[in-house]
Amino acid sequence: MLEIRDLRKSYGKLTALAGVDLDVARGETVVIMGPSGCGKSTLIRCVNRLTEPDQGSIILGGQDVLALSSPELQKFRRRVGFVFQQFNLIARLTVLENVMFHLVLGGMEREEAAERALASLDKVGLRAAADRRPRELSGGQQQRVGIARALVTNPEIMLWDEPTASLDPILVGEVLEVMEELVKETGTTMVIVTHEVSFALRVAHRIVFMDQGRVVEEGPPQEVFAEPRSEIAKLYRKLLVN
Repeated sequence: MLEIRDLRKSYGKLTALAGVDLDVARGETVVIMGPSGCGKSTLIRCVNRLTEPDQGSIILGGQDVLALSSPELQKFRRRVGFVFQQFNLIARLTVLENVMFHLVLGGMEREEAAERALASLDKVGLRAAADRRPRELSGGQQQRVGIARALVTNPEIMLWDEPTASLDPILVGEVLEVMEELVKETGTTMVIVTHEVSFALRVAHRIVFMDQGRVVEEGPPQEVFAEPRSEIAKLYRKLLVN
């Protein structure tokens, strides 16, 4: 479904991606792990061109992502759900309005958009909070609204950029629980950037380890943690043991 070839991105003298190849099958959940600054977030941000790569190719569902014009890209992004590290909710809007915002912006009637938004909030257990403002929610609840917003377009693929990174440790569990349920119930293709090793073991079909802008190891979770080959995978295995 997703084919990435020789993807490269630099910021001045800093190399974020040094020729990444990655394939993701339809319905597969791939977890990307690695140290801060290794290129994980840059990689998934390139998929829907929130970050423009310098070189390489990205094919999603047979479509050449890097060849899309600006109007085509806006339409394409409705096929791709993206959950950010920061919640990026609009403070003046209610929870419901935040979730339905992009549907209305895309031309959908408000009544239909509201119905779909409520259904999406159901999936993250927040339908009862539909009329509240973001400031009235905990950080975990705000991130769950962000997840509902990403789900509301019924995306073909979900991209998750360290969705628990901005949360207090006590709130991480509620977001991971929602994510795990979505993986099990929706069958949506997912690429998840996270440091949560136990979560990755439970949900991932495959774990991809990155270091210094490259993929250094990948495989089924049980295999890569049982006999890690790369130094990065060995470090993550220590986290699991501890």
